[in-house]
Amino acid sequence: MARVVVESVEAPLTLDEAPPKALGVLDQGALWANLGVSLLGFSGAVALVNPLGDRPLSFVAALTAAVVGSLVGTAMVGLAAIPGTRTGAPAMVLLRGLFGAKLSYLPTVLNIVQMLGWGAFELWVIAQGAKAIAGTMGVTVPDPVWVIIGGAITTALTIRPLGAVRLLRRYVTVGVIVSMVYFGYVFWQRGAELGSGSWEAFAPSVDYVIALSVSWVPLAADFSRFSRSSRAAFGGVVGGYTIAQVACLTLGIAAMALVGNDPAKVWDPFVAASFGAVFFGILVLRETDQSFVNVYSTTMSVQNLMPRVDRRIISGVVGAFVTLLAIFVNADTYAAFLGIIGAVFVPMFAVLVVDYFLLGGAARWDVSERAPSRWLMVLPWALGFCAWWLLGALPQVPWWESLWMGIRNGLGFTPAPWMSAALGSFLVAALVTLLVGRRRT
Repeated sequence: MARVVVESVEAPLTLDEAPPKALGVLDQGALWANLGVSLLGFSGAVALVNPLGDRPLSFVAALTAAVVGSLVGTAMVGLAAIPGTRTGAPAMVLLRGLFGAKLSYLPTVLNIVQMLGWGAFELWVIAQGAKAIAGTMGVTVPDPVWVIIGGAITTALTIRPLGAVRLLRRYVTVGVIVSMVYFGYVFWQRGAELGSGSWEAFAPSVDYVIALSVSWVPLAADFSRFSRSSRAAFGGVVGGYTIAQVACLTLGIAAMALVGNDPAKVWDPFVAASFGAVFFGILVLRETDQSFVNVYSTTMSVQNLMPRVDRRIISGVVGAFVTLLAIFVNADTYAAFLGIIGAVFVPMFAVLVVDYFLLGGAARWDVSERAPSRWLMVLPWALGFCAWWLLGALPQVPWWESLWMGIRNGLGFTPAPWMSAALGSFLVAALVTLLVGRRRT
């Protein structure tokens, strides 16, 4: 009888209700393993192989970058999940303990913006994948139709989020594993080769993978708050996500190699394989878990601003907006979008980890609506944000690129190829937090 009760519980509707501890390590592992496999990961492999546009990596270098970046990024996500398990607070509510209740609204708004963007990208890629499968059958369906179908499934999953996680564990994960193994065998048989390359752009490639992983930091606690233990939450993230993301990126590298690194043709090797449409269809349908967690976490972020509004109402509005946004989005700004996410949330994570784990924050963490503002914690976050753009590759956004090139020139500083924006940003934010974190504001 106890098992039935645990399996039937659902996420609370408002922040006034305590979250049930319903997810074990298998639930967490299945959730994060599925999140580690993404159609965007396949198409984005070109940014892993050739992050600077003119200095491609060798296969060994690209694979190493995928492993190193995934381990670093998922360790960050796993650590960010632990306070959620201990406090029971969603991610943005958790930041009340770091910045104070009112100041937590700033990262909350930024997170809402990035989650809306992620959700739109995911629905866009679902539409592209579905269109590729339909094309093999001679069927033409307008992209907005696929986007609307994906948006409807996504929104429906957010109504019962814990049920969606259990669905992933029981059924979806097996299909994803079989599909990935099948495509890996097919691409190996076809002799996919990356070609010549070097290690010169290794650091920017690692930054890309870290940004791909760390984009989940702002929502880790939204699901770890339901975990039965911190160990289950951390182990599920690091184990499930790392293995899945490395496998996903490796498949992406192989698929890109088969089409001459042309992102527009990345789906061709998948759908051209025998039974490819079936196995690729599983991956396309599974992609709705990506859009689901983004819409659900957007809802949790909005609840930090409006804690007593029913999450189902918020999810419906967010799902409709993301669906509309996805009709107009494209992949041209994808890599730049990841850079912005990394620049904002890597240093914020560093501040959180240092304050919570090293400066005794766990004992005094205040997630109430009366949590006092801690303005001093904004300083290391801001300095870490600046360090990212001083060290890292700049997006092809003219005014932003011009701004940071001007700052670099003014400082007489040119980043070396081996410098990592993600690690540099993290270290700057962490060290400054150690210096100022003991002071009360």
